[in-house]
This record gives sequence, structure tokens and C-alpha cells, in this order.
Amino acid sequence: MSQGRDGFTTTFGALMATLGSAVGLGNIWKFPSLTGTNGGAGFLLVYLAATILVGLPVMISEIMLGRTARADAITTFDKLAPRNQWWWKAIGWMGFAAALLIMAFYSEVAGWVYAYIFKSLTGEIATTDPKAAEVVFGQLVSNPWSSLIWQWVVLGLTGFIIAFGVSKGIEAVTRRLMPLLFILLLILCVRSLTLSGAGDGLAFLFNPDFAKITPAVMLTALGLAFFKLSLGMGTMLTYGSYFREDQNIAKTATRVMLADLSVSLLAGIAIFPAVFAFGFEPAAGPSLVFMTIPAVFTSMPGGTVFMALFFLLTAIASVGAILSLLEVVVAILSERFGLPRKAAAISTIAMIAVFGVPAALSQGVMADYKIFGLNPFDLFDFLSSNILLPVGGILICLFVGWVYGLAAPEKRLAEAGTSVQRVVIRSVFFLVRFVAPVAIAIVLLNGLGAF
Repeated sequence: MSQGRDGFTTTFGALMATLGSAVGLGNIWKFPSLTGTNGGAGFLLVYLAATILVGLPVMISEIMLGRTARADAITTFDKLAPRNQWWWKAIGWMGFAAALLIMAFYSEVAGWVYAYIFKSLTGEIATTDPKAAEVVFGQLVSNPWSSLIWQWVVLGLTGFIIAFGVSKGIEAVTRRLMPLLFILLLILCVRSLTLSGAGDGLAFLFNPDFAKITPAVMLTALGLAFFKLSLGMGTMLTYGSYFREDQNIAKTATRVMLADLSVSLLAGIAIFPAVFAFGFEPAAGPSLVFMTIPAVFTSMPGGTVFMALFFLLTAIASVGAILSLLEVVVAILSERFGLPRKAAAISTIAMIAVFGVPAALSQGVMADYKIFGLNPFDLFDFLSSNILLPVGGILICLFVGWVYGLAAPEKRLAEAGTSVQRVVIRSVFFLVRFVAPVAIAIVLLNGLGAF
């Protein structure tokens, strides 16, 4: 570790922080909704294959670059790129921009989750009618003050944590929250599996109908696999720079991938058996969490308690992902521009709060304000998810595969007496060089409407 530079102090802490970055609202919100709308188990199979062939190799590459450079996402390419190829710094700048844009709308969605913890405890969303739940949700997102206040609560809480630094802030929090998230998920899974008719939900999730694996389903699964692991946005580069020298990168990345997949599967086990048991629609899409889930949990005995637990674990899932996004910006401001840590944290929160205002108001007073046919919330999502992240991911693959080369990754991944075999390293390099950039390019073109 560079002298005076903060970092992860334990192997477990690094694992939990990296897992916290990968595990987010996508596991509890996006994964179940996409699985439900894309046919269940068949989508899951494609998602798993895409994660192994694309997501894992790119994650290993990003972490390796970060640990080698021991710097923020922009300075990393100052250090590692050939001196006459300054343009590789664009990867870091795109990560900076993506983190701000994602946080502008992601913090708003997290705010809705925080609000629903209290709504579930007060019984405000205790209804078996998804339409009634839709009214409650509509009132929340259309009210400008409730939207802004809950977003500020999220920013205030995570900003307070990030100001304490990497070891005393990010690591200290995630090493406690991630195990708690697994415990809460297991409790919900046990309750869901005891419901009559739960077997239909498990069959939907684990018994594939191969006829439903269409090209559109494959593209959706590929896109989710890439974005789900927080790739192309500078988070894994930044977190990799805090890894200890004796941290086995390939093994840690594999564990993160498997744990992230486990969280998604547990979320599916907690949700789909209950959805089928009470006759709700698994293809409800994004409304599954905020409109269908309240009706599902209200239908079961003790549902208010389990509903509150569900939204609590969803809030916990959002914290780790938010911290990693904030850290991309904070690290750049503090290391590249020399701001003290707390000043960098305050500046980051202030920038996101400004960008977040139009995103928070997009479902209410700014609903009719459109740019290229998109309200601010959807525009920020489109620019980050459909352009910045895939372009950043492609550039990382090209940099590692065609500029940085095999020799340095082979040395970094097999050093310190680790058991990583040469064939594994070369396989990862082959995937990063040839397979991943093509696959991510397909995701990019699909996001831009080329298919």
C-alpha cells in the first residue's frame, strides 16, 4: 500500500466491500423483475453463462489494474498507459461521469426503498390489491418534497460513512451489513418456502423452458451480467487500488461473483414462491418490488413484519453499491485534485444532490420535461447504462488485451505465492481480449436500438 494511502485492512473486509459494490438494488429489484419478464429459469442460465464469460474476466482485469497502479480511476491510466497514449485516461473520466449520473437517479430509487421501510411498519402499504399499492407508490414519487427529502436522507447517510475513509468507513460498514443482508434473505426465503404453492415459484426459477430463450432474452441477460458486477464505472478499479498485496485477485473476484449470484437467487427464492402462492403476476417488471410485493406479503400471516424485513434488506443492499460509486468520485477529488477527504466527500454529495433534483422530480413536477423524449431520470439512466458503462467496459478490455498485455497480468495475478494456475490466467486474458469486448459491444448496440 502506498505510504499514507488508506486501504482495506483484511481479506474479509476487501471481499465484503467488493461484494457490497456488486450487490445492490439490482439484486433485489432488477434481477427478479428481469427474470420474471424473461421467462424465469432459461434467463437465469444465460445470465450465469454471461457472468462467467464476460463479467468475471472484466472484474478481474479492473481489480488487477487498480492494485497495480494504487491510484484513482483516472491516475491509474496515467501510470499504466504508454506515455504517448494519454487518451486512455478517458476511461477514468467516463467512470467519474457515470458515477455522478448513476447516483443522481439511484439515490432516488434508494430513497423510495427507505420510505417503504416506514410505510410497511405503519401499515400504509398493507393491501392485497396491487392497484392500491400503485396509488401509494404514485403519491410518493410524485410528491416533490417527499422525493427530495428521502433522496437527501440516502445521500446524508452514505456521505457520512464515506467521509471516514476506506478502512474506517467503507470496510467497517460493509463487513457488518453484508452478513446481515444474507441473514435477512435467508429468513425471508424460509418463510416464502413454507407457503402453499411455493413449488410453482421454484419451478419457474429453476426449471428452464428453453423455448423462451430468445435472442432478446440473451441480450438482456448479457447486459445484466455486465452491469450487475459494477463494471465499466470505475468502482472495481478504485476498490482494487485498496487491495492488500497478498489478496488473491482471481479468487476474490470469483467469490464476489458467486456471492452476488447467491444473493440474486435468494431474492428470487424469497419473491417468486410467494408471488405464485398468492396468484400474482411474475412478469410485473419493475413494479414487482413497490407494487406487487406489498400485496404479496400482506397476503401471508405476519406479512407486515416480513414486508418491513424485505425493504430493510433492500435498503442495506443499496448502501454498499452507493458507497462504491461515491468512492470513485471522492478518490479522484482527493487524490488527483488534492482535496481533503472530508471536503471531497462533501463536494461529491453536493454535486449529486444538484444532479439528483431533476431526477427526483421526474415522476412529478418535471414529468413533462423531456430531453430527446426522456425525462431526467430516464436520461441519466440511458446515458450511464447504455453509453458510458459499455464504452468504458470495451475500452478496459482493449487496454488490458491489446496495450497492457499478458505479461503484467500474469505476474500480478500469480504473485505472492498464490495458487492461481497459468492456464486460468491465460483463459481470463483470452476472454478479455477477444470475447468480452465483442459481447459488450453487442450490449452497447442493443442499448442504442441497433437490434
